[in-house]
Amino acid sequence: MSDMWNERMRLIRFRRKREHTTFREVLGLIPRWLVWTCVVLYVLALVIAIPVNLRLGGDMFPPELHDQPLVASLALGGLVTLAAIILSATFFMFGFVYRDAKRRGMNAGLWTLLVLILSPAYGIIGLIIYLLVREPLPYTCPQCAATVSARFNFCPNCKCNLHPACPHCQREVSDSDKFCPYCAAALTHSPASTSPPAPDDSLS
Repeated sequence: MSDMWNERMRLIRFRRKREHTTFREVLGLIPRWLVWTCVVLYVLALVIAIPVNLRLGGDMFPPELHDQPLVASLALGGLVTLAAIILSATFFMFGFVYRDAKRRGMNAGLWTLLVLILSPAYGIIGLIIYLLVREPLPYTCPQCAATVSARFNFCPNCKCNLHPACPHCQREVSDSDKFCPYCAAALTHSPASTSPPAPDDSLS
């Protein structure tokens, strides 16, 4: 249990260190078709609700404003807008979780279903759980530029150590650090691997 907790904390630190996602990038993960679907449904709701409400006459909603059709229409439009914002934000949350989990190599369908199940009773608690435990994004190996997972200790393509440690204090350091940020010890990173030299035909 302790090893699982330590690994989870390491992945969280790794994600915070390497990922600097902006709000614009988060919005970019929401599918375009979902955004336009919500916009079209919102416009249709306004187009249908307000004319129908005006035709009701004395039964206009809200009833306190039945003698003020313009104010009643604005009030109804505000309620429709509020409901559209809440529903759209919920759909956008599902779309974000699915797309983000998919690009991180996680089970996108399972995580989206978990957030969906928790949403009616607990609101955004499912989204918060996902944001806390999601895997870091795959990144490129600093030696051979192959795509590797944050869980890998060594690159499967070039055997590069993906989690170098300080030889003095044994704490994890970055591959670009020249000195350990914890004990100031000088760091020496292994050079990139090179192919073995070709045999000299002149010696044969």
